[in-house]
Amino acid sequence: MRAILFASLSAVLLAAAPAVAAPQNAPQSADAAFKALYTREWAWRMKEFAEDPRANAPVMDHLPKADPKSEQARLVYWQQVMTDLDAIPRGQLSAKNQINYDVYKPQLQSLIDDQRFRDYQMPANSDSAFWTDLDYTARTPFRGLQDYRNWIAQMRDIPRFFAEETQEMRAGLKRGFTPPKVTLEGRDASLSEVAKAKPADTAFYIPFKKLPSTIPAAEQAKLRAEALDVIAQDVQPAYAKLLKFWDEDYVPHTRTTLAAYDLPDGKAYYQAKIREFTTLDLTPEQIHQIGLEQVAKLHAQMIAVMKETGFKGDFPAFLHYLRTDPKFTAKTPLELLKDAAWIAKEFDGKASQYFGRLPRQRFAIKPVPADMAPFYTSGRGGPGVFLLNTYDLPQRPLYNLTALTLHESAPGHAFQIPLAMEDKSLPDFRRYTYISAYGEGWAVYCEWLGVEMGMYQTPYDRFGMLGWQIWRAARLVVDTGIHAQGWSRQQAIDYLLKYTTLPTHEAETEVDRYISWPGQALSYYLGAMAIRQDREKAEQALGPKFNICAFHDEVLSLGSVPLPVLNAHIDAFIKSGGVGPYPDEE
Repeated sequence: MRAILFASLSAVLLAAAPAVAAPQNAPQSADAAFKALYTREWAWRMKEFAEDPRANAPVMDHLPKADPKSEQARLVYWQQVMTDLDAIPRGQLSAKNQINYDVYKPQLQSLIDDQRFRDYQMPANSDSAFWTDLDYTARTPFRGLQDYRNWIAQMRDIPRFFAEETQEMRAGLKRGFTPPKVTLEGRDASLSEVAKAKPADTAFYIPFKKLPSTIPAAEQAKLRAEALDVIAQDVQPAYAKLLKFWDEDYVPHTRTTLAAYDLPDGKAYYQAKIREFTTLDLTPEQIHQIGLEQVAKLHAQMIAVMKETGFKGDFPAFLHYLRTDPKFTAKTPLELLKDAAWIAKEFDGKASQYFGRLPRQRFAIKPVPADMAPFYTSGRGGPGVFLLNTYDLPQRPLYNLTALTLHESAPGHAFQIPLAMEDKSLPDFRRYTYISAYGEGWAVYCEWLGVEMGMYQTPYDRFGMLGWQIWRAARLVVDTGIHAQGWSRQQAIDYLLKYTTLPTHEAETEVDRYISWPGQALSYYLGAMAIRQDREKAEQALGPKFNICAFHDEVLSLGSVPLPVLNAHIDAFIKSGGVGPYPDEE
């Protein structure tokens, strides 16, 4: 999976526009040189990955290149950009651009690392794959005739794109650079569903089921006919070919080991992933120890809340009770969705007490599509949507729902990401990229903030929140245990089941995700710890001057940044007397 999630057509247009008139040989200031560099690189990056992040962005009419020549060219390009960046003296930049520099350089380094380790040769894992991104596009609302035409053109490009990705997967197989075999069982379902369905029943046809009335009836009929033909003649054969490769050539020959350390140059690879996902220079051993300490601390808090409920048994018995008693389970998918909507609206009533600036973009709560749900996480949020998994309801306990909703909707992902995208004062590489330690750290912090906001109505809800906090702390132990200390898959599952409230299915799904996505699981708790530590520091330093709205606005005004940048920014916030970024709104 690519490190960069979004792209921007506006950046492309900016890069193509003439610069402000200046004498031909006039030296550029450091600020001007830096802006020209990141603007040019961002435009190139967006063109390379065929993306556009704007709220009303058109559907792309093609898919990115994934052939070896293109991948090597990306490495060469980004290495040159890094050389050019190093030639710009950071000390000569304005204070604002020094922050931009400190965000941009690690982002660029992660892109170089991904190319250097040839991460693109492993474009599918237990959690997601290059073909699942197409499913998301198909379910995105289209806005006009050109979107439908572009989508048909993009579908025509699938055979070429799949062939190139398959070539890279073969290269990964040859050098032992694959996900572990055990994590890929059953992951062909999303391929077979498309390959074997009627064209009109595939996700690719979803946009054509209800076309806007602004498109004439004759044109609608033409679009539908063309879409069905492309799905049958181009899309489904490409999926069938990939499915055959997946089942017969790829999965049977993927590696039987689990650890990132067992990959080619594995220790360096895992350390690079730690740096990418945590933005910190910590060793696996240091992270493992932090996890053990935090799990012990949270476990003691969970025991205390368990006693509040009046339960008479021990901790394992309490977990068994929570996992098996039907009173903790929604009876229908609609009930789960409605409960989440109630929680989200309850936060709306409290938002102004904790935040000064709110995002303009609203979000919907939708079920995870049925073809993705069996291997999907409990929920995911982002701009405009909170996807809630309603598959296998006994695995979706209600005592976890408040923490999940605060994390994935507001004030978590469906709140933080739109705020960044709406801030036009930030450069595009900060508005439209997602740094996991910051974004996931913020969302985990929001779960904890729910206690202060009075969002947890019962001891069971608070226990669920603590269960989610300890789940993220346990990831520090499990991820480093698997990838650096030789843990088995069952050892990792047992550890989660011992300390967290996760149902068995969820624990298995999560462990497979950690195994096949080294380092990503480390970002959550380390990010949340950083935000909480910054808040404690600000509260102690500012005393009665501390304003919770100003603090939250300060954190969210940054976009998505490495944790050291956040720490330094909050130090400056304290020095300024705790005045937030929008003093007129407070």
